[in-house]
Amino acid sequence: MPKVLIVDDAAFMRMMLKDILIKNGYEIAGEVSNGVEAVSMYKEAKPDIVTMDITMPEMDGITALKEIKKIDPNAKIIMVSAMGQQALVIEAIKAGALDFVVKPFQPDRVLEALSKALSQ
Repeated sequence: MPKVLIVDDAAFMRMMLKDILIKNGYEIAGEVSNGVEAVSMYKEAKPDIVTMDITMPEMDGITALKEIKKIDPNAKIIMVSAMGQQALVIEAIKAGALDFVVKPFQPDRVLEALSKALSQ
């Protein structure tokens, strides 16, 4: 089963994502609340895929995405954004994100994005 690293500064959002993923056969490799933790946890946990919030303290999701891509150019990362962050989403896709999901989460959309990214 694929291992997912969940990165979001909101504990509630991490919990919601974790719930969707576990119910659908994913394993949680770890969950962290900012980009700095995401980069070090990526090295440690070696997840199959990452869900990365865009707006976080200490290091935002786009910077963390770029740092993880330096460590592992094949890293599979899906961005998580609030409504109205199109410009940031485009920047993330250019930096190597495979897809994005918008909060509040639609479980089907989250699962679709993950399975699509994992098959790339």
